[in-house]
Amino acid sequence: METNYQRISQAIEFISSQVTRQPSLDEIAGAVGLSPDHFQRVFKEWVGISPKRFLQYLTIGYAKQVLDESRSVLEASFSAGLSGPGRLHDLFINIEAMTPGEYKQKGWPLTIKYGYQDTPFGTALIGQTSRGICWWSFQDGGQPGNAFMEMQERWPGAVFENDDMAVGETAEVVFKKNEKSPNKITLLVQGTNFQIKVWDALLYIPPSRLVTYGDLARWIGHPASGRAVGNAVGANPVSLLIPCHRVIRSLGETGNYHWGALRKKAMIAWEAARENV
Repeated sequence: METNYQRISQAIEFISSQVTRQPSLDEIAGAVGLSPDHFQRVFKEWVGISPKRFLQYLTIGYAKQVLDESRSVLEASFSAGLSGPGRLHDLFINIEAMTPGEYKQKGWPLTIKYGYQDTPFGTALIGQTSRGICWWSFQDGGQPGNAFMEMQERWPGAVFENDDMAVGETAEVVFKKNEKSPNKITLLVQGTNFQIKVWDALLYIPPSRLVTYGDLARWIGHPASGRAVGNAVGANPVSLLIPCHRVIRSLGETGNYHWGALRKKAMIAWEAARENV
């Protein structure tokens, strides 16, 4: 008798091999000998997301390969088994928070307003667009150019405009007194499917609560991918707002942090203090 593990492995292989046909739930369930309802439940228990969501991630990955080959959005849509550019557009917005055209052009014609802002944790470089904050990093040692270069590398096709007033207003919302969480803050990020999945999971960690890298790996359905999860956490482009500082080592140690271990400890203490106000 086949185990659920074997069936899910077969299902993943089937979906991966048939992604350009966009197989239905009934078809995938039938391929592994389960009813659609039972298959959906078992798949989510083992993988952490629904079969439909898993297919969407694979579809996005395939479409990205086509776009990276300088082929058109229309061609990418049909190659991925979608009915047209509209479906690919909706899929990109849902998963990547950007249109296929924006992905293809690596940010162009996106305008990013940026500026440096003093915060309780040091000077932050903040980048934001009309659709959300796309960058928040910290700079040390009087080297503001390094942080800016990192942001440019992440958004190589974007137009950058200095606007200290705009980012100052954003920082004020984030650090507003008597507010336990940022108000009306939206984010715009780009990364691999795996990175996006990890960053999305980070948003569900409540303030003043800490989890381990192993916990996070299990949450997203990849219990054996602790190292990959750690790399994705370290690649977070929006410090503080995507709370990678809430992830610690299994032995209770704070661990490393892209912008310094002391800053990470300060963030954790700051959030704990705000929770107790």
